Amino acid sequence: MSFSKLGLSAPIVKAIQELGYTNPTPVQKRSIPIILAGRDIVATAQTGTGKTAAFVLPLLEQLNNKERVRAKSIRALILAPTRELSIQVAENVAEYSKHLNLSFQVQT
Repeated sequence: MSFSKLGLSAPIVKAIQELGYTNPTPVQKRSIPIILAGRDIVATAQTGTGKTAAFVLPLLEQLNNKERVRAKSIRALILAPTRELSIQVAENVAEYSKHLNLSFQVQT
């Protein structure tokens, strides 16, 4: 199964492919469609299984498809337990969203 079959748009799929990913991991296959449908999810998986992409990719898809709101308003908030993980998640968001007209900010 490809990322595009999960309901992700071409700009997001392009960014994923540029990072060398061709197929979603099991946690991504199961979570992305649920999140895109607007439902909540709790998932656990080993380190390195793609959990960050599992929630960030559908979040970016939803943000990109929604009507823009006034400038400088918060549309999404991602919390992480450590500064290091916050930086890592921010780097992933930057990589996955590079073909989208979205901006983000990290506060540590």
